[in-house]
Amino acid sequence: MQRRRDTWIYLAQTDTTVGFLSKDPTMLAKAKNRDSSQPFLRCVNRLYKQKRLARTPKKYRTLVRRSHKTTFLYPNKEAIRVVSRGRHAHFLAKFDFLYSSSANAHQSPYEASYAYQQADILIEDNLGHHDTPPSPIIKLGRKRKKLLR
Repeated sequence: MQRRRDTWIYLAQTDTTVGFLSKDPTMLAKAKNRDSSQPFLRCVNRLYKQKRLARTPKKYRTLVRRSHKTTFLYPNKEAIRVVSRGRHAHFLAKFDFLYSSSANAHQSPYEASYAYQQADILIEDNLGHHDTPPSPIIKLGRKRKKLLR
């Protein structure tokens, strides 16, 4: 029995590291063996799509607009990364947004065999997949920001 298209898990080289992407966060949690109540970050390819998901405090709008390879945690508890350049942005253009996570078991290092086994669809180019450091996460409050990772 085949799953619906909106529950597929994609394995792709994101703008930062190798990652799982899906429209369904419960399928990502299952693939990573992690608690489904723990939220995932969302990736979008355009700033106007981010604006639909979370309101950026006025003080940080320029920071969000000019940042690349950075995830922001907004006051409404949504973690969103805008990927506006590169091949990953081109892939994200097909979707309104995708939930994203690193392609490994929960709190484990990256293993290609595990990632290939969990993914339904592999997105790979001539450069292949390579593990790199994850994006920094900045929590935006009304008055101050805090670097979480």
